[in-house]
Amino acid sequence: MCFRGFNSTLADTFISFAPGITAMEPRNIAFRSPGHHGYSVEYSPYSPSRLAVATAQNYGIAGGGSLYIIDVDNAMGASLVKSFQCSNGLFDVTWSENNENVLLSASGDGSIQLWDLMKEAIPVIVFKEHTKEVYGVDWSQTRDQHLILSASWDKTVKLWDPQRTASLATFAAHNSIVYCAIWSPLVPGCFASAAGDGVVRLWDVRRPQSPRIAVNVGSEVVSCDWCKYDKNILVAGGVDGKISGWDLRKPNAPAFLLSENGHTHAVRRVKCSPHHQSVIASCSYDFTTRVWDFASQPAPIETIQHHTEFVCGVDFNLHIPGQLADCSWDEKTIIFHPACLRDKR
Repeated sequence: MCFRGFNSTLADTFISFAPGITAMEPRNIAFRSPGHHGYSVEYSPYSPSRLAVATAQNYGIAGGGSLYIIDVDNAMGASLVKSFQCSNGLFDVTWSENNENVLLSASGDGSIQLWDLMKEAIPVIVFKEHTKEVYGVDWSQTRDQHLILSASWDKTVKLWDPQRTASLATFAAHNSIVYCAIWSPLVPGCFASAAGDGVVRLWDVRRPQSPRIAVNVGSEVVSCDWCKYDKNILVAGGVDGKISGWDLRKPNAPAFLLSENGHTHAVRRVKCSPHHQSVIASCSYDFTTRVWDFASQPAPIETIQHHTEFVCGVDFNLHIPGQLADCSWDEKTIIFHPACLRDKR
């Protein structure tokens, strides 16, 4: 069964601006998923107008999940292309880097589903080895290397080949929930994992026995991401509401800390801009999405509050500089253009 999405714009958007930003509000586009609470949103690497949203019923505590594929048009709004249904909540989504119609979802029953938009609304493949919830999935960004990572509450990360149902390797150095595992966009075969033990670990897929580097962030780390322009810079978001940046050549202390006028609750996700070296977006359980420029100031350059519940997912459009999308437990996915990024296009 599919839920029908409908087009909408939001008139009740509240934005606070850094000094010098004029309050000319861009047009936002909202997609609603009735009864399904947003956990993750990701733009297609192929199409500037397409994105996917992973959702769960009952805030992910019980019930099923839906994966929505949405097309966005500035004139017509957001329209539902296709939806896939699961018996468990879906907590993350990632697109294939070698097929524009293929994507993966992470499920509360410990499984990963591979979907094809050109096929029936059932998974093409189900990968099932994790013993607890899978909270993160990521497809390798080097298109000559088709590998998948999954991060689980069973304290492990697994490496997969999308053509095989058995994992290639298991990475088990964390001693708490692993929330995410993210491929380096610049170093093939390298990834970072963030966990509830307060440590971000860097791995080489050829050495699953032990991490290359362990970065002691301190608080429970819920999210991490790589700078798209510097292979040595990694960003982490914690339950203490702080975002820290780390130079992996000097991992004993953070290179920068973003906490001034920052999030008041856990940082659910951080994303580094594909267009600007020092720009970061973050979303939080404090109902806000914030944009930062770590090269200019430790405070956000813009705070966006257009949700009424936890904001769990955020992503930059790879094709359209200055466009972002976020999703929330309030059943809304919103496509928007932060005012602070207009001058950076």
